[in-house]
Order: sequence, then C-alpha cells, then structure tokens
Amino acid sequence: MSYAIIGFGKVGQALARAFARKNIEVTVASRRPPEALVPQARAIGPTVVARSLRDALEADTIILAVPFEEHREVAKTLPSWKGKTVIDAMNALVPLEELDGLPSSAFAAKAFTGARFVKGFNHLIAAKLAADPIVEGGHRVIFLSSDDEDAIAPVAALAKQLGFAPVKLGKLNEGGALVHARGRVWGPLIFQDLFKKEQ
Repeated sequence: MSYAIIGFGKVGQALARAFARKNIEVTVASRRPPEALVPQARAIGPTVVARSLRDALEADTIILAVPFEEHREVAKTLPSWKGKTVIDAMNALVPLEELDGLPSSAFAAKAFTGARFVKGFNHLIAAKLAADPIVEGGHRVIFLSSDDEDAIAPVAALAKQLGFAPVKLGKLNEGGALVHARGRVWGPLIFQDLFKKEQ
C-alpha cells in the first residue's frame, strides 16, 4: 500500500510526522515544486519524500490536506480516481449554501469520481495530530466516516498503524456531520481530543 499527503501546510506536515514516527514511507506534494518541500520533508524524516503532484497521485491512498477550496484543482489532475482511496482531512469554512446543503466531504467527494472517499484526520488541530498519539496507555482517537462502508476498513487499519484509535461514525451526513466544520457551524466532535484504551 502506498500513501501520499497532498498539501504540506501545518496539517500535511503533522500527518507526515505521524508516518515518519512509524517509519512508513509517504510521498508529499503541494502547489509548490517538490524541491521547495525537500528541506522540510527531510527535517521530518527519511521516509517523507517530496514529489510532484502528478507523481504523488500514483499512491493507492491519498490524504487531502489542502485548503478546501483547492480540492477541485487536485481532483482535475487525474481523469479517473477509480481504485484510489481518498482521505479527506480538510475542513470547509464556506457557508452551507455554497456546498449545496451537503456536508463538506459529500460535496468534495463529487469531484473525485470513482474514488473510495473517507472523512478522517480532520477534527484535531495540527499540533495534536503531530504529537505522539499514544499517551498513558491510551491511543488518540481519529473519527472516520464514509458513504462506502468498505472504504473505512483500510483507513482504520492505517490509523491503527500510525498509533491512533479509529472510531467509525457511519455515513457522511449522519455521524460524519459530528466532525464537519461548515461555515461558522462546527460539529460537536471538532477539537475533541479523546483517547481510547486498548481493548
């Protein structure tokens, strides 16, 4: 399984740190040329590799950590997203009317035709995402939601591999609404830093 993080701002770098901590290779890309990302990528760890957007999108699993309004540009890079898992770590700060009344992930998913689309890794601030998720025997919770039940399993497995405790919230417009930031309306689970003990 290959992984890429698209967007190398605070959230993208925080996620890259999570991969580096577990020595899992991850490609990073942004609007900037790969050379511009190399110093920061190297500083995070040897498993974080800066590539062009096009090359990064060859990964099986792609984490979107770009500003919400840029997701369409990323989506246009590939003619088809069939066979790809896209993890939406974005939060939309636009009014609900601009999203056709949909949760931001359901709106964004329309641009990624054929992808298995999962909301995840979006409810924590970058500093918390970057920190070691294992604290006092508990694992930091990551909420996952998707309209494709089967898509959640591999993302949950990745979250576990990174040291997080995945918690499934069901469909995007149901449980997923709990972690959506929409305009000035924040889901009740946004910023909730929760831990789960191992069962």
